[in-house]
Amino acid sequence: MSIKASELILNPDGSVYHLNLKPENIAQTIILVGDQDRVEKVSKHFDAIEFKTQKREFKTHTGTLNDKRITVVSTGIGPDNIDIVLNELDALVNIDLETRSPKEELTSLNIIRIGTSGALQSSIPVDSFVLSSAGLDINGMLHSYCIERICNPDYEDAFIKHTGWNLNKAKPILVKNSQALENILIEDHIFKGVTLTAGGFYGPQGRVLRLPVQDPDLNKKIDSFSFQGMTVTNLEMETSAIYGLSKLLGHHAVSLNAIIANRATGDFSKNPSETIEKLITYTLNKITI
Repeated sequence: MSIKASELILNPDGSVYHLNLKPENIAQTIILVGDQDRVEKVSKHFDAIEFKTQKREFKTHTGTLNDKRITVVSTGIGPDNIDIVLNELDALVNIDLETRSPKEELTSLNIIRIGTSGALQSSIPVDSFVLSSAGLDINGMLHSYCIERICNPDYEDAFIKHTGWNLNKAKPILVKNSQALENILIEDHIFKGVTLTAGGFYGPQGRVLRLPVQDPDLNKKIDSFSFQGMTVTNLEMETSAIYGLSKLLGHHAVSLNAIIANRATGDFSKNPSETIEKLITYTLNKITI
């Protein structure tokens, strides 16, 4: 069945609406970064860049490193932008844009997030790296989809009980990563744990400036939560959305986090750019071996 023009919007040149990309413009390995300025910080390591484009906050570079084709896309901030990026990347490989029909043979992308994050545990130092074994979604975007097959009710119910979760908020969802990609990217010096994904930077992450938050003790409750050895290690705004949509669409995803702040100790990195650069080079080395 053909997808209506109002549902799958294409630009006059046939590219997908927000990302401004055509199928031939992307590789099967996708690196996602939040900051559009970070795209160049990744692609400067490429041996060659074959394609560049930008529309709004969505910047894309595709090139090769050690004969491996890689695409870097900036998502901007938040799960709402991830909804755009993941759906349009999937459309590029799994929908025939001319007929507007899903393809019979589907393609799985390898999606790797390189992002920044704040640690919630005092044992995770600033300037370290965290690989997200799972994303804990508290922002609600994924509830727009049929998510029953990707949820983990035992963990979610235990988290709700432990935190006294306000039922006026979206129900938390735990989504696991791609074990195949984790096996490629993990090393002993990298921390692992559950990454909490909020829908905002201030109140949703427990920051108080002039507005009181609904539960001022929520971060402390999250810090102390553990279920079957899984603790919540860090807090950001994209990982669970990437994991959830990737699993629903049949892609592989993993999130690597440069820890530039520690919420438990109040520390902030003295040189966050250096930490991010180290994570970029580490990731590129691992996926191009």
